[in-house]
Amino acid sequence: MLEALRKEMRTLADPARARVMQGFFKTGPGQYGQGDVFVGIAVPQSRTLAKKFAQLPLADVKQLLQSEVHEERLVALLILIGKYRGDPEKIAKFYLDNLGRVNNWDLVDVSAPGILGAHLLDRDRAMLYRLARSKVLWERRVAIISTLAFIRKGEFADTLKIAEMLLSDRHDLMHKAVGWMLREVGKRDLATEEEFLQRHCRSMPKTALRYAIERLPEQKRRAYMQA
Repeated sequence: MLEALRKEMRTLADPARARVMQGFFKTGPGQYGQGDVFVGIAVPQSRTLAKKFAQLPLADVKQLLQSEVHEERLVALLILIGKYRGDPEKIAKFYLDNLGRVNNWDLVDVSAPGILGAHLLDRDRAMLYRLARSKVLWERRVAIISTLAFIRKGEFADTLKIAEMLLSDRHDLMHKAVGWMLREVGKRDLATEEEFLQRHCRSMPKTALRYAIERLPEQKRRAYMQA
């Protein structure tokens, strides 16, 4: 089954798209995605493949996750999200055991809420605070993006605490992630988001602030940015 999946991926590969993706995901020397390899498969095509090969054995999913090809890791994670519903404990452990292969922002964003976030909805969340203190960029991003699962259930406390921990993060990708999660809180409870912003808008990174206030009226956006 794994070889059949890889064969289909080879037929979908688009070298021209791959070149664009290599640049978009910053794969050059010294960039955050250094060394990542793209073959040029669009995300909707990856989702279709994940559905078609949803029954791929976990051992084969692990092989995909070990691949240097970005799209193979993406398909593996999409398959894992589907498998999580059938065996939450096993898949959550598998995800954490292989977290080192969730190593670009889109891989984090597609998988963290639906696997780790979903798993911690009714469990202790101390793990997320450990990840938020990690020296590994992608683990810190997993920490904040996982809380999207909580936000969707109307729970904001962990998002706000972890966002506060990450306000001093030096990486722009973390500024964007924090701002995005604050904006998601604001969609459901604007007063809670604004309370956080009023406390932190003068010191938080501008990118985080811009992302957080994106949906606010222009006058409010201007006031926050001027602050």
